[in-house]
Amino acid sequence: MNEYTRKLLDKALDTIESAELLLDHGKTDVAAGRSYYALFYIAESLLNEKGLQFSKHGDVIGAYGKEFSKTKLLDQKFHRWLIEGLDTRLIGDYHVDTKIEMDAVANMINQAREFYEAALRYLEK
Repeated sequence: MNEYTRKLLDKALDTIESAELLLDHGKTDVAAGRSYYALFYIAESLLNEKGLQFSKHGDVIGAYGKEFSKTKLLDQKFHRWLIEGLDTRLIGDYHVDTKIEMDAVANMINQAREFYEAALRYLEK
């Protein structure tokens, strides 16, 4: 695993922990955003190991789908979680009349942890 990949994974883990703290304080919209970014950093780390880097969220999500989901290198649910996570983050960031439920955010955090563990297993092969 190269150094930049390790840094992305470290950032993902820090972001998961931040999301948990935010959720503990009832900051569900911000915690959802952090949860999504954890998923995003994990996807970036996996793509980085293949020599692929992108600047846009849609490009990362699309490339992850092509490289890992369609090829079934990793469970396809992770790609779905990335897509759903982005949608949820956008609601939390931009919809002032909508509050993301605590259970939904807790689920996103659990998804990020599961994706993180799967990425580690894949990268340590």
